[in-house]
This record gives sequence, structure tokens and C-alpha cells, in this order.
Amino acid sequence: MPSREVPVVTMSRVESFVLQGIDAVPCEIEVDLCTSGLSGMAMVGLPDTAVRESIERVKTAIRTCGYRYPWRKATICLAPGDLRKEGPVFDLPISIAILAADGAIPASGPPIGSFLFAGELALDGRLRPVRGAVSLAMLAKELGRTGVVLPKANAVEAAAVGGIEVHGFERLDEVVGFLAGASAAPTPEVDADRLLAAGGASIDCSEIRGQEAAKRR
Repeated sequence: MPSREVPVVTMSRVESFVLQGIDAVPCEIEVDLCTSGLSGMAMVGLPDTAVRESIERVKTAIRTCGYRYPWRKATICLAPGDLRKEGPVFDLPISIAILAADGAIPASGPPIGSFLFAGELALDGRLRPVRGAVSLAMLAKELGRTGVVLPKANAVEAAAVGGIEVHGFERLDEVVGFLAGASAAPTPEVDADRLLAAGGASIDCSEIRGQEAAKRR
């Protein structure tokens, strides 16, 4: 009998978060690339429309940054499966998980499992800011992770938490270079008093009905 070809499966796992109110809940992004079958992509784990659309942003950003998008059968799992996933925050962790599963990120840099990742991708590979950077940093600290990797525009906000590394980047290829050990992101300097003062000055309570005592504070 002719021998059957055993499909080669490569997997990777990247950690991110789901924002529920102001609280961050851990979310694992798992990617499975298989050499058997037709190329295609399946995403599971209750993704909303914005999350499902992320795969097109991810594909284009990976190619425009000079990397090969693996045209293989891919399964992307967002866990836990019973928690709704919303928004573009998963663009960066999905792209890193795909590149890691395809072998595009060598193991010469810091371990991917040491960080939580979040960020929206533009088609040219730029990283756009996301909501919940402080909650992401607090979650990373609670879980005992080394730090967070996120857009540069969110770095100062996340660094206000303290006690963890905050790596902010402007582009996807900069993140890959960091994880490959070829580059590093400067740690943002944070003036906590100034940050809090700026945050307080931007609060607009005009749409809040009632809660007079809280608004005075």
C-alpha cells in the first residue's frame, strides 16, 4: 500500500486580553498551520465582525512589511470560546501568532509567552492605538508576565501602571525585530502626576444625568 503523507502542523500561542468594562480578561490566540488540504482560514472563539475582518488587515500588513504570508490551511482560535471578542485589538497578536507558527520569528529574542500583546494594524504595517492599555498592563502584572507589547501611542498610558516592561512600537516589523532579538524599544518615561492631571482635565460630565456628588469630585 502506498504510504500516506502525514500533514505537518505548526502551532503557536500568543496572549492578549478582552476588555470588559474597565477590567481585562486573559485571552489566548492560538494559530494552527497545516500543510494538508486547501489553503484557507477559519476563526473560532466568538469573534465579532471587526475581529473577523482583522485577518484581511493582518494578511496585507504582513506582506507590506516584507514577510511571507503562509498560504496554508490556518485555524485561529480565540480562547476562552464562550467570551465575545470585539474590536481590532487582536490584529497584532494574531499577526505575531501567524508569523511565529510559520517560523518567521526566530527563538533568539525574548520569549513570546513573556508578554501580552494588543494593537490595531494599518494595511502598511503601522500600529494604531487601542482602548484599555492600562487594563492590559494591570493584567500582565497580575499574571506575572514580563510586560506588554503594544502601539507606541499607548506606551506612556500603560507605563503608568509600573512594575512591568512596556514596549511600544510604531510598526509590525519593529515588533518582529524585537521578538527576534534584533532591536529593543525604549522604556517610556512617565510623570504620573502630570498624566493624572491631564486625564482629569479631559473628563466631560455633560452627558451624565444625576450623580452630582461624583461629578463634583
